[in-house]
Amino acid sequence: MMNPLKLLFSSLLILAFSYYGAIAQQYLTLHEFIDIALEQNYSLRIVKNQERIAGNNFTRGNAGMLPSLDLRSSFSGNINNTNQNLRDGNEFSMRGIHNTTFNNALQGSWMLFDGFRGQIRYAQLEELKNMSELNTRIQIENLIARLASEYYFYIQQTQQFSNLQYAVDISRERLRIEQEHFLLGSGSKVTLLQAEVTLNADSSRLELQYEVLRASRIRLAELMALPDLSENILPADTSIMVNPGLMYAELKDDVFKQNASVLAAYQNRKISEYELELIRSRTYPYLNLSSGYGYTFSTSQSAAWENQHSWGMNYGITVGINLYDGRNLQRQKSNARIELENRDLILERTKQESTADLLTIYNVYANNLRLLDLETQNLAAARENVEIAFDRYRLGALSGFELREVQKNLLEAEERLLSIQYQAKMAEISLLQISGRILESF
Repeated sequence: MMNPLKLLFSSLLILAFSYYGAIAQQYLTLHEFIDIALEQNYSLRIVKNQERIAGNNFTRGNAGMLPSLDLRSSFSGNINNTNQNLRDGNEFSMRGIHNTTFNNALQGSWMLFDGFRGQIRYAQLEELKNMSELNTRIQIENLIARLASEYYFYIQQTQQFSNLQYAVDISRERLRIEQEHFLLGSGSKVTLLQAEVTLNADSSRLELQYEVLRASRIRLAELMALPDLSENILPADTSIMVNPGLMYAELKDDVFKQNASVLAAYQNRKISEYELELIRSRTYPYLNLSSGYGYTFSTSQSAAWENQHSWGMNYGITVGINLYDGRNLQRQKSNARIELENRDLILERTKQESTADLLTIYNVYANNLRLLDLETQNLAAARENVEIAFDRYRLGALSGFELREVQKNLLEAEERLLSIQYQAKMAEISLLQISGRILESF
């Protein structure tokens, strides 16, 4: 039999622990959670850096549309031994002849025409930049969806924790009543032990629920990339409010206009189109202009002069066209067309998958909205039933087993309602993400 003093001590310990935890807790709204995560989340910061790289790559110079200019300096020398047989029969020899050459030149080159390759490449770089921005948006949407899901999961589990605390309070009061009946001689030891077992079971479940809350809090801290994952930053909301006003027709219309995956499929198709155009541009002739200005200083121990200086300008124009490359160009064209066809298929598949996801999740959303009203009414009836049953139990008109059944019915009703609320909210978040509305909704 559990000692009443031990029960009192345990209750005071729990209250003291709760008070100590509350001191270090900070409560934030979902918007504040999202703001911190958008600033600090590691995965998002990596994607943003990749977006910056794509922005840096979007230049005319990287597309090959601007001239290049090089300043080159070089120094070279040689040391030779020479034997010469002259026509008059004499011989002439020199040893250790040291000749040097110093060259300094400014050289420029500009591809004036290369089959519009520079313009095509520049347009492709712009699409790659847009694709990188879209990837950042996808990462942001995924982060918001994950964070909102965990935020409302914590709220759901907090409410479940409160329900289990209420169950523990009922079981504790039942044990107290049974102890009084046993001391007065009107109760049995079996009934008292049953009440103690029930309290222990409810207390154990409450402790396990506390572990669920701690794990969820750590996941929230991880998504926000907090330096200290043990920091108690918790949701400020205490209930889950579901938006019942989402309409399927409007959501479906937005899927093809705003869904990030569909837009990414369009972007990839454009990039593949430019890739095909780049290959075709190689069938055109090319025209390259080069020019430079140089200075050369040379020394010689074998020539008639000791050293010489020369400087001046050089220029050249190169025109050419590829006539045959082993049919590699035709092969690359064929592969690029097949890749473009694949991009079309991926686009249509993405549209179909998004529509299927929308329809499936909307059915879940609508069904949970209908169940919410039913389970809300059922919970109200279950709570009233517990109050009536407990009054009858105090009067001895109801057995402990019957009271426990009524109590279990209440817990099940509360769990069903919480589950439906959470599933409805998750469906709402998924619908907003699929339709491309999640950024404007949170």
